[in-house]
Amino acid sequence: MYDDFYKLKGKPFQLTPDHKFFFNSKGHNRAMAYLRYGLEPGEGFIVITGGIGTGKTTLVRNLFQELSNKNVMAAQLVTTQVDPDDMLRMVCASFGLAHEGLNKATLLHNLEAIARTRHTEGKQILLVVDEAQNLPARSVEELRMLSNFQVEDKALVQTFLLGQEEFKRTLQSPGMEQFRQRIIASYHLEPLSGDETEKYIKHRLQLVGWEGDPEFAEEVFQIIYDFTEGVPRRINSMCDRLMLYGCLEELHTMDKKAVGAVIEELEQEVSYQKPSTQGQQQLASVSHLPSRGAGAQMSASNAAPEMMANADEFIYRIQELEKEISSLKKTMRNEQKLLRKAILLQMDMDEFDDVE
Repeated sequence: MYDDFYKLKGKPFQLTPDHKFFFNSKGHNRAMAYLRYGLEPGEGFIVITGGIGTGKTTLVRNLFQELSNKNVMAAQLVTTQVDPDDMLRMVCASFGLAHEGLNKATLLHNLEAIARTRHTEGKQILLVVDEAQNLPARSVEELRMLSNFQVEDKALVQTFLLGQEEFKRTLQSPGMEQFRQRIIASYHLEPLSGDETEKYIKHRLQLVGWEGDPEFAEEVFQIIYDFTEGVPRRINSMCDRLMLYGCLEELHTMDKKAVGAVIEELEQEVSYQKPSTQGQQQLASVSHLPSRGAGAQMSASNAAPEMMANADEFIYRIQELEKEISSLKKTMRNEQKLLRKAILLQMDMDEFDDVE
């Protein structure tokens, strides 16, 4: 809708992660460096943590794009509450290996076999576990066994784990000492700075052909930063609504009045967290907005809990789970085809024996 009004080639602020919109901020650049480094030594685990919406999954998409022309067999596992007994089964499924009805020893054997085969072909095996904070400690420990697949002291399977801040607590829990010793590097991804927020917004706009329409008043970027606290997903949500508002109001300049109107709308919905104290002070200066006094602060304190305040996070997770289910269905269809072929082959052999 607004992309047509502003003559853009697409939507610049979609919530679904897309490597084409990757913004190389200081933090994201460093996180990518850690991931690239993790592929070099061929040992241990790389752990990347960060708050909701800071761009962890976008890092994965960007990494996979970089690896598309390299000798790396990569698979992504977006976890839910996976029990330890199902962990290896999920890993096998992510690599397209047989997994239904198999015991742990067989699953490990199949994983090691494919890893050794790819190693002889000069390829690396990479497993990326996203949303790792959802894993129980014992399930994370199951992944440690993958690092036991080695050739000449070099691990055959590399594992990157990305999760929210609470994943740190999982790693510090009792019984995780051996796993912690296998971590060769870890990094915590912080939100964007104020300056990076402005560059991020312009970067995404320019990728869809933005040529200055709409124009953004200079003070708008600071207000957006204060309200979103530099979290990329929140920036996307806010700017998407701002562009829609501008289209509906036929605006060609986004000023603090327009931003203030959008913020008022967002604050009445469950898809946004309350702004920081600094953001409240900044927004109170917007001429048409009422000052945020004690009553407003009391209302904010009774706001919906964080899980509701991040409805877009759940929508994104559902989308990722749908992709994983689709992958599992594809694997099952392939297994069914192989089973049918085996049955037909056996029937042919039985008929041959009858003739004899």
